[in-house]
Amino acid sequence: MYSILLSIHSLFRWFVIAFLVYSIYRAFIGYSKNKAFSKIDNAFRHWTATIAHIQLMVGIVLYTQSPIIKYFWKETKIGLQNLDLTFYGLIHIFLMLTSIIVLTIGSAKAKRKPTDKEKFKAILLWFFITLLIIFIAIPWTFSPLSSRPNFRQF
Repeated sequence: MYSILLSIHSLFRWFVIAFLVYSIYRAFIGYSKNKAFSKIDNAFRHWTATIAHIQLMVGIVLYTQSPIIKYFWKETKIGLQNLDLTFYGLIHIFLMLTSIIVLTIGSAKAKRKPTDKEKFKAILLWFFITLLIIFIAIPWTFSPLSSRPNFRQF
């Protein structure tokens, strides 16, 4: 079960990134060209947040079941001396929770803004900050914090 969830979590990150990038793109176009905030724009705002929240739920289950995390909390002194263990034990979960909070705030603010331009601006700002945090928190193959394959084997 753990390895299946890990593969799903690894694959699902691409959906989160794709939806974030596309939502940011739509917000940039809408903001810069003074377009109307359409039902499609609102749907992408909503689905981006929903997909990210699903990813978070899978991540939390993985966090509670991970042998790496269990070892980190059992041997915290050793874990804190190892960047890879510290990354998964503290950094990754903290940054991802922060990114979801930022995304949720941005989505809620955009939903409640009175004008279309303000809605696009809120999405552009908050979703971009979210994307930056997520980019730092993902264990890319080139990451100095921890390295994992960009595509896990199923």
